[in-house]
Amino acid sequence: MNTLQTIFEQKLVAVIRGTTQETILPTVQALKDGGVNILEITAETPGFLAIIEKVKHQFGQEVLVGAGTVLDPETARAAIMAGAEFIFSPTVNSETIRITKRYGKVSIPGAMTPTEILSAYEQGADLIKVFPANIMGPRYLKDVHGPLPHIPLMPTGGVGLDNIREYFDNGAVAAGLGSALVNTKALNNEDGFRELKEKAAQFRAKIS
Repeated sequence: MNTLQTIFEQKLVAVIRGTTQETILPTVQALKDGGVNILEITAETPGFLAIIEKVKHQFGQEVLVGAGTVLDPETARAAIMAGAEFIFSPTVNSETIRITKRYGKVSIPGAMTPTEILSAYEQGADLIKVFPANIMGPRYLKDVHGPLPHIPLMPTGGVGLDNIREYFDNGAVAAGLGSALVNTKALNNEDGFRELKEKAAQFRAKIS
């Protein structure tokens, strides 16, 4: 499986923050059933390494799992050892990018300004997470692509059903979906997982 190509093809990444060992598998199943097969487990989630391992063991190649909110190279390496195929960061940290690439994984740091975006890409990032995207809005991606058309951009933060199509129309190659898709506090019964599946399908339909 080519991780970067899969992200480009699937386009949607579910950001899972605050999940548990008990709820992660039905959460992943609901997302998968709804058409979202790429998952980011955030590093501040208690036991996130074990959660990544659990998803990898249960779903194997059926889903693509990575780690998010990774602030340093030590956390990146630990996540990769647990099975993460990509590393998301909210900022540009050169050592985190370097170690991610050393292990042959996909590096996706967060950046906002053109200087940050170019710097991250020149340091080896595969894809730039424009974060928080809602501050500048969809048109910002098109403006950045004017002078930097070769850098793939992925908006995250404030991407919802009402604006996701506009982000892609303005040049996004993928999108990170946080609370607009995954509200882990509501995922404690069958109704919650059914609603998650339905919402994932709605997001998939928006970009089809």
